[in-house]
Amino acid sequence: MFFNRGQKVKGTVVLMTKNVLDINELTGAKSVGGIVSGGLNLVGGIVGGIVDAATSFLGQSIGFKLISATSSDGSGKGKVGKLAYLEKHLPSLPNLGANQEAFNVHFEWDSDFGIPGAFYIENFTQSEFFLVSLTLEDVPNQGTIHFLCNSWVYNKKKYDTDRIFFANKTYLPGKTPAPLVYYRQEELKTLRGDGKGERKEWERIYDYDVYNDLGEPDKNASLARPVLGGSSELPYPRRGRTGRKPSRKDPKSESRSDIVYLPRDESFGHLKSSDFLVYILKSASQNVIPQLQSAIRLQFNQPEFNSFEDVRGLYDGGIKLPTNILSDISPIPLFKELFRTDGEQALKFPEPNVIQVEKSAWTTDEEFAREMIAGVNPHIITRLQEFPPKSKLDPQVYGDNTSTITKEHLEPNLDGLTVEQAIAENKLFILNHHDTIIPYLRKINATDTRKAYATRTILFLQSNGTLKPLAIELSKPHPQGDNYGPISNVYLPADQGADGSLWLLAKAYVIVNDSSFHQLVSHWLNTHAVVEPFIIATNRHLSVVHPVHKLLLPHYRDTMNINALARNVLINAEGIIETTFLWGKYSLENSAVIYKEWVFPEQALPADLIKRGVAVEDPSSPHGIRLLIDDYPYAADGLEIWAAIKSWVEEYVSFYYESDAAIAQDAELQAFWKELVEVGHGDKKNAPWWPKLQTRKELIEIASTLIWTASALHAAVNFGQYPYGGYILNRPTLSRRFIPEKGSPEYDELAKNPQKVFLKTITPKNETLTDLTIIEVLSRHASDEVYLGQRDGGDIWTSDAQPIEAFRKFGKKLAEIEKKLIERNNDETLRNRYGPVKLPYTLLYPSSEEGLTFRGIPNSISI
Repeated sequence: MFFNRGQKVKGTVVLMTKNVLDINELTGAKSVGGIVSGGLNLVGGIVGGIVDAATSFLGQSIGFKLISATSSDGSGKGKVGKLAYLEKHLPSLPNLGANQEAFNVHFEWDSDFGIPGAFYIENFTQSEFFLVSLTLEDVPNQGTIHFLCNSWVYNKKKYDTDRIFFANKTYLPGKTPAPLVYYRQEELKTLRGDGKGERKEWERIYDYDVYNDLGEPDKNASLARPVLGGSSELPYPRRGRTGRKPSRKDPKSESRSDIVYLPRDESFGHLKSSDFLVYILKSASQNVIPQLQSAIRLQFNQPEFNSFEDVRGLYDGGIKLPTNILSDISPIPLFKELFRTDGEQALKFPEPNVIQVEKSAWTTDEEFAREMIAGVNPHIITRLQEFPPKSKLDPQVYGDNTSTITKEHLEPNLDGLTVEQAIAENKLFILNHHDTIIPYLRKINATDTRKAYATRTILFLQSNGTLKPLAIELSKPHPQGDNYGPISNVYLPADQGADGSLWLLAKAYVIVNDSSFHQLVSHWLNTHAVVEPFIIATNRHLSVVHPVHKLLLPHYRDTMNINALARNVLINAEGIIETTFLWGKYSLENSAVIYKEWVFPEQALPADLIKRGVAVEDPSSPHGIRLLIDDYPYAADGLEIWAAIKSWVEEYVSFYYESDAAIAQDAELQAFWKELVEVGHGDKKNAPWWPKLQTRKELIEIASTLIWTASALHAAVNFGQYPYGGYILNRPTLSRRFIPEKGSPEYDELAKNPQKVFLKTITPKNETLTDLTIIEVLSRHASDEVYLGQRDGGDIWTSDAQPIEAFRKFGKKLAEIEKKLIERNNDETLRNRYGPVKLPYTLLYPSSEEGLTFRGIPNSISI
């Protein structure tokens, strides 16, 4: 079938108008009240205006020009067709997504043009819109052609080069149709930019910078923070470059602003719930929390909880608030859910999962240990392989940091074993938060609001599969100097009297350290921060038609968006992390020191388990490794997910790369990897452990590790934050007093009122409210979350049938795994699955509904 000149090919365009919901504008508003009155009625009141806005695009407002993938012009580039405009609004087109609008467009056609492979779009209106897709029907010799776009399009004058979109074909660089080679290269050149000037809202430029925007030295000298990245002392992954001007008082630091530049498509902003959660998070940090704290200070003047029952009142009865505070806060979706509707003007937080069944089981030693393998930070515990535990800190600087825990402390509780026998039988484990905090401990303890210890906790694997804590070592700096080594005391399990109260406090110091390490390293550094350079390098060097770009793209969604917000309100100077977690102003600096030990290949789950000594290689085991703690929920469930990810990636990579030589010859892939190593993670570019990316096996391992990190690992450390940490007694984030010594007034107070001493030691009321408000948001799933095994746009992300079928198989495998994990949680012999708190381990169930569900693996780090 051929078209004669003058005949036309029909297309359908799907887009979303700017005024559906622009989160970036909302988050830039000056007051929550203004947002509520002017913006959030969009969901109901603006819908009627969407159609008016959509129909305004008709006429000569938005133009399209097809580009041929098979016919070249005189210069070798694909022929460019004539300009065609939107013609007819199709409000009732089937299968439209929420708030999407569809239009007809017809392209003039002749048989010499060939098959379209791309198109230019020109927006002649003053308003940007979100282009979802273009579908061509009945194209000669081809049939239907899909262009999946998902991109913001601004007025054409905003761009130095025309906006181009490619069909859903997938090509390695060397197999790109010759007429499209120029367009493929030019688009990548546009995305790389020139590295100059301050980036503008409408730009899509991806570039790197160091973390030099966390402090505000121009505002106050106390808000100055060191630059992270670009030095051997404080190495760091790179973040997206914004190009803001240097601060006046510190030329090495970038000035700050309320709105942080993102490549435009990294923030969807079209009634997208994850963007909406970002807005809520910003509103919480900048408006809600200050008002709550102010109200409590003025009305109650009670900075401390008086009893454990007082803490539970946050969920049972709530905090009464003045009416004016409620009027400002309650209209905001999500916060509206927190207010009682029984006539009481009170803020009432959801009851955390950890106390929903058993109110006091969090105090037990079994639960304390279980959360090290099934809690919110389950990948830190290691097998004890030497005794006593030693330190890697420089003894010339920090003295002798060898543990003071002795065999006499441990052997009475080793079921008749000696320490040597227990180590040989792989029964001793350690939660070690010693070396990471010692270098900063003197500085932390010099503040008025923080008093802490370096901690080591030794645990014994019992015959019933559970872990039993044997001893906790608390160490603080020597008064005469670090080079004298720390002053250490060892505490042993007890459940009665003053010794029982001291033991509960000792466990709290351990958890405070674990909470800070979790938030700054496990959660922020090892997922959010390390992934961002991959996103930048991918967009700079892998074309949207490259198979590896298509493979990784779902696992990047919204990560740069949430990271930019984090730099503005979470990890910035005197932001939420510095305010409410132990490391305070040294939080990010300490995470940079810890990044020195980061090794990319060890982020793969099997490699991590082997490195920590909690598993050994075993070809006869299902995943090639055998767990030394059989009932290790995070590891056991994680290995199922890891294997499914790797199997999917292996099938995908094998389809597009027929040989190792094809990997080495892929110019885009090699440029991506070179820049990722040398620039994105440039402070570690000389590390010998980087894969060379010359074989299919290496690509499969790299992609699997990245997908695991952005999806399952992040899910495991993120979505349990409120279920476990929403009860501040279970996971305190601060310690403010040293443990009482016998003979002191504090010790006498401990004997009389142990709960009050405990509460005066851990996170106080104001910081607790901040913690709860923020982690309640961070632990939620958006209504439009896309989970592992799913993709935006259905099956049209590629035109290749075999990868689509492989992806469907991946989704089915994940559903089977979920059933398997449910069965495990129903096995009463696996005591670590529920523990004393009777809370099943569901964090690695692949699927979830919207909200605070304690389960679900999103594709990406979206919150």
